[in-house]
Amino acid sequence: MQERLEGKVRDADGCEIAGPRQAPFKGRNKPHRGDRKWVNGWSPEQITNRLQIDFPDDESMRISHEAIYQALYIQGRGALKRELVSCLRTGRALRVPRARAQAKAWAHVSENVMISSRPAEVEDRAVPGHWEGDLIIGLNRSAIGTLVERSTRFTMLVHLPREEGYGLIPRTKNGPALAGYGAVTMANALKKTVADLPVELWRSLTWDRGKELSDHARFTIESGVKIFFADPHSPWQRGTNENTNGLLRQYFPKGTDLSHWSAQEIQAIAHALNTRPRKTLSWKTPAEALNEYLKSRGCRR
Repeated sequence: MQERLEGKVRDADGCEIAGPRQAPFKGRNKPHRGDRKWVNGWSPEQITNRLQIDFPDDESMRISHEAIYQALYIQGRGALKRELVSCLRTGRALRVPRARAQAKAWAHVSENVMISSRPAEVEDRAVPGHWEGDLIIGLNRSAIGTLVERSTRFTMLVHLPREEGYGLIPRTKNGPALAGYGAVTMANALKKTVADLPVELWRSLTWDRGKELSDHARFTIESGVKIFFADPHSPWQRGTNENTNGLLRQYFPKGTDLSHWSAQEIQAIAHALNTRPRKTLSWKTPAEALNEYLKSRGCRR
């Protein structure tokens, strides 16, 4: 059992491979991935169930995964010795009580704004005006809002500059949201973006469950755009947006500070995507598809 928990990495000949030397552990939070040991350890649940297979007739070789956890973590505080934290796959120094783990902070998502309440016309993509949105996150709490129209794949990017005082005011729990995508700031930025297109092109917006859109009720009242939220851990329900975010990562790689991009530069990237031919549009560009719809309705951009 000890060998399974340690999870030492060995080659095909059984020789142990030490791997990169870890940095000294500081603090109680997770070490940076680059500072953690190679970890191939088995979870307590894997050990518990494997013992039944390896020793089917030996009742003494039985132990629950909870007993293993209790043996590892200090009773009372539920903490783990600091030198062992970097060996864990999750890197958690503290055990999270089950009740706390199950309590999701999704109070802003009620039944009437669930994706199941979305109009049926959204699914077939026949009528433009139904959008999907999310954030792409960068270093230092930077972000860019992404909006994609489901029918034409037309993309709009939302510039989210940091609020005044960011970096000067120490971060505190429940303190002011200065990173640029707090609930109020996000709703205001989206409302400004909505005004750039005709009203009939904004029928609904399906968003992830992030708290950045917890002010959605005010946004809907002021803009007229209905907000719907996807189910938990269901990115495929916003597949168009997820695919577009993958394309955007060519321009905004992970691990970069997105606040370095100006509003003009961000709009240039959106223009690049909107003028790129798409197979799903029979090789038309999203901009062409949108313009064709507007012309058929006698509207102007």
